[in-house]
Amino acid sequence: MESASDRPLQGKIAVVTGATRGCGRGIAVELGAAGATVYCTGRSSRTVKCDVTPLPNGTTGRPETIEKTAELVEAAGGRGIPVRVDHTKPEQVEALFERIKEEQQGRLDILVNDIWGGDELTEWDTPFWKQSLEKGLALLERAIHTHIITNRYGVPLMVAQGNGIVFEITDGDDLHYRDTLFYDLAKVTVIRLALAMDKDFKARNIPITSVAVTPGWLRSEVMLDLFGVTEETWRDAVPERPAFAYSETPRYLGRAIVALCKDPDIEAKAGDREKALSTWTLSRVYNFRDVDGRQPHWGDQCEGLPE
Repeated sequence: MESASDRPLQGKIAVVTGATRGCGRGIAVELGAAGATVYCTGRSSRTVKCDVTPLPNGTTGRPETIEKTAELVEAAGGRGIPVRVDHTKPEQVEALFERIKEEQQGRLDILVNDIWGGDELTEWDTPFWKQSLEKGLALLERAIHTHIITNRYGVPLMVAQGNGIVFEITDGDDLHYRDTLFYDLAKVTVIRLALAMDKDFKARNIPITSVAVTPGWLRSEVMLDLFGVTEETWRDAVPERPAFAYSETPRYLGRAIVALCKDPDIEAKAGDREKALSTWTLSRVYNFRDVDGRQPHWGDQCEGLPE
């Protein structure tokens, strides 16, 4: 017989942006498994074509959809609600939260900002003065502006109810340079965004938590395809890239998010916000494991290994 401990987030209302694939999908599914109602937002839908111009080697045109993510949330035990939203459009984001306000009587407990859309815009192995300005500015719009817009319209619901948790999903837990300028700016900025929002909450004695969280090397759908493997055969890529042995599924990050949501002392765990929290440290704090039973620790295990 299922107990309340099996569904610790039963009755909680969550929004996961960028829920189509990768981190967003993994987080949405784990929130559903914990019993939450999850609004799954993104641009990739079964019913409406993405209105972003396709670029070579990108995520545009991939098969994943928000509807599929919502179905996975339902299968895990939660309630999944797909909503097609382009988070670069303030009017669409405002409409999303107006809908939630009406449908959930103003309630919003968990807001996860995982909007990215920069795979097809990132230029690796190219100094910033040779990179495309058009692509770089578009990346910043998709990966930073979207988070700011979403928080602007979502956080007021939390302020009105007097509680909530905002998660900013990033890549890397500190200020190290991430090898290419615009990607680095995007990932570091959302860490700063979590810190800045936290300062505003605390200055006004508003009990809302704002924190940045990072996975290690993510075995996303895109990464698996890049290596020509599946989730069942991913170890076949390890001889080519030894550090891939310590990679993790998107669900590992989802389990980190759920652990934080369950913790009444989340403020103490979040620390001073100068760094992002990580799956590898949180897995040891909360003793959760990835879906395959492993407990990869990117920080320890990959030191000195070439990626």
